[in-house]
Amino acid sequence: MTEYSVSGNDDRRNKEQKLIALDVDGTLVDHDGAMTDEVREAARAVVDAGHQVIIATGRSLQATLPVIERIGLQTGFGVCCNGGVTVRLDPSLPGGFEVVHKETFSPRDALTALRSTLPAAMYAVEAADGEFLSTSSFQDASFGIRARSVDFEELLDARAVRVVVHSQEVPLAEFEAAVQGIGLHGVTYSVGWSAWLDIAAAGVTKASALEKLRADLRLDASSTVAVGDGFNDVEMLRWAHRGVAMGQAPQGVQDAASEITASVYDDGAARVLRSILA
Repeated sequence: MTEYSVSGNDDRRNKEQKLIALDVDGTLVDHDGAMTDEVREAARAVVDAGHQVIIATGRSLQATLPVIERIGLQTGFGVCCNGGVTVRLDPSLPGGFEVVHKETFSPRDALTALRSTLPAAMYAVEAADGEFLSTSSFQDASFGIRARSVDFEELLDARAVRVVVHSQEVPLAEFEAAVQGIGLHGVTYSVGWSAWLDIAAAGVTKASALEKLRADLRLDASSTVAVGDGFNDVEMLRWAHRGVAMGQAPQGVQDAASEITASVYDDGAARVLRSILA
């Protein structure tokens, strides 16, 4: 990955600028995708104040870009696919961004193991070229693009950035037990607030991508702030000097944080962002 320096501060760490990592769903927007004016204005205020605001989400790139635009980010970085893809934002670039880092893996072993236990689930793979492949006409807003329906066997040979598994029939507790019982190896995974599983390459999380950026930007570890609400945010919350869990986050997520803010329905993220400006 190319190293990037903080503007005007090439030879020493910036002690005032914060690296602020923000989850999207359940943090900046509710589970219907709505962002309040208070959250948007608070996010834009920290961007305008010169902090390194980084969207860090499980969403794919095309589903992340509209959020980046809504909070007024034009330069800096974004972390997508739970750390699988890192982009650099620059309005002079075609589309306003370029992919600077991508982690890929073979999904074959994980998919084969999952299919044997969850045969009725829907499966999708985000391929290294950005295309989405899915079974059972599986579509979701987090993909950012329309997935191409394929046979399950075609998924096995893809070079993946992200694998998604979703079951509409199996209750969450049963789904979690099934995933735990499989014992997935050679990948990193997290179960969402519904019967939803995200899989990335081994060792790849939001935190791993953010740490690379922090080092390249020469920002001190004490300058890091992260806000999130899901189990895919746990590593990020532990990584940050100030890890903040949303008020509606499950207990396991809250346990990983250094503090708790209000829920997404009470503009908890805005409260954290305003406190940084204060």
